[in-house]
Amino acid sequence: MENVALQAKKPTALLRREQELTQGSYYEASVRRPVPDAPLVGRTTADVCVIGAGLAGLSAALELRARGLSVVVLEAQTVGWGASGRNGGQALVGYASDDAVEQQLPPEQARQAWQVTVDALALLRRRIAAHDIDCDFVDGYLSMAVNARKGEALRAYTEQLERDYGYVMQPIAPDDVGAWIDSERFHSGVYDPQSGHLHPLKYCLGLARAVRAAGARIYEHAPVVQVQRGARPVVRTASGEVACDFVVMAGNVYLNEYGKAVAPDVGARIMPVGTYIIATAQMEAERANALIRQRAAVCDTNFVLDYFRLTADNRLLFGGGVSYTGATPANLRESMRRRMLAVFPQLADLKVPHAWGGFVDITMNRGPDFGRVDGNLYYLQGFSGHGLALTGMAGLLAAEAIAGQAGRFDLLSQLRHRDFPGGPAMRTPALVLGTLYHRLRDLL
Repeated sequence: MENVALQAKKPTALLRREQELTQGSYYEASVRRPVPDAPLVGRTTADVCVIGAGLAGLSAALELRARGLSVVVLEAQTVGWGASGRNGGQALVGYASDDAVEQQLPPEQARQAWQVTVDALALLRRRIAAHDIDCDFVDGYLSMAVNARKGEALRAYTEQLERDYGYVMQPIAPDDVGAWIDSERFHSGVYDPQSGHLHPLKYCLGLARAVRAAGARIYEHAPVVQVQRGARPVVRTASGEVACDFVVMAGNVYLNEYGKAVAPDVGARIMPVGTYIIATAQMEAERANALIRQRAAVCDTNFVLDYFRLTADNRLLFGGGVSYTGATPANLRESMRRRMLAVFPQLADLKVPHAWGGFVDITMNRGPDFGRVDGNLYYLQGFSGHGLALTGMAGLLAAEAIAGQAGRFDLLSQLRHRDFPGGPAMRTPALVLGTLYHRLRDLL
């Protein structure tokens, strides 16, 4: 085998922090993983090599197999190890920010781009049903404003969605908030019956099971250290290589963490942002149901936001707080518990046995970053914390494009993205300063 001396880099600071943050995951504690897939050893071939066994990569693999293409999936850790298996579990319509779409695309294409996210939710539901994935899916999502000014902005936004995209959500007036959520924190809100929430790791593992059943090969503990470009790319790990016609790079913030410059031309447009979650001890069902009447997912509208939901076993899962420096907050469990008690002070008696976190990839404009390099290397990144449903659609769009139907992929690949200023050394301080400004605005 050519170039067998290649080795993965030593764990970077990002990867070391990620290893620490996985330890307290409620999701990992509540699943039974199958026997791991073996690493890749030796040379193999495929029509498509997918880098990353998270939701985007697995979705691409499943759709490529449905189109008759042979597929190898290379995963540096284990299936769903990254953001796909550690996120807040909220499957939502729309993008992290609609500005990138609305500022760069004409109105008709902006409507098509919005519809992609609606279709993403429908796709997620179809896959759960088609592959019998037990992932605790619950319909419903509440977007809540913490004061009158933010309530007015939320009202205007929902009116715009109905006017421009035909997407209807139910307004919640200040006097009606108590009928939806037992908290004094919120002024008003809206209810979206189409969005919802689920156990993301259960879903990811179920999707991997479907990918294997479809005939794709998954290799775990197989970090990619080099992609040799050309008419027939070669994707290399430390112990093997895949010769293929197409590559789908779905490694997000980890893509360049294992090998030197696996994808240097796209990595500078995203940066890792830490986000953190806790899960309480179990409650009686009656107490849990009283917190959020419809058991919907909930998120406030602050720039540095809180998000929370009830789990199937009646815990409150509460996420919020971000780290733009990459450093895990001191006393993570207690700091997150204080955020939770600011919303639900009546939970002060509950213990918090689980606290974890991880890194999501964000772009400068918070819009998704999909595209292709050299015609046969596709990349899917920039979900900006809004990817549970959109990752599935991203994989489908990449598969469509590879199979010759690139219309929807090319629609989103029109979105232009800037590199974070200053390179790796300066992009974090610059973003921290910007975030401090928005935090001050959240207090108003």
